[in-house]
Amino acid sequence: MSQTVRITEEAHEALRSLAEKSGESMQTTLDKAIEAYRRHRVLTEANEAYARLRANSKAWKSEVEERKAWEATVADGLER
Repeated sequence: MSQTVRITEEAHEALRSLAEKSGESMQTTLDKAIEAYRRHRVLTEANEAYARLRANSKAWKSEVEERKAWEATVADGLER
């Protein structure tokens, strides 16, 4: 499905240039750029959540204890 989105002239030129250099269509290049930004946001939000968790000493202690409990399962003798 095709949709219309307005972008600035600068963004259009950057998109055109990236597409030209990669040999891909502008649509494919834009799809990849959006996916890369989506992944970046997921990681940024995860990092922010861990920072908040770590700032709470009680919650962080609980997290560390849970990790230790799960580490014991690595040596359970079962093959992966």
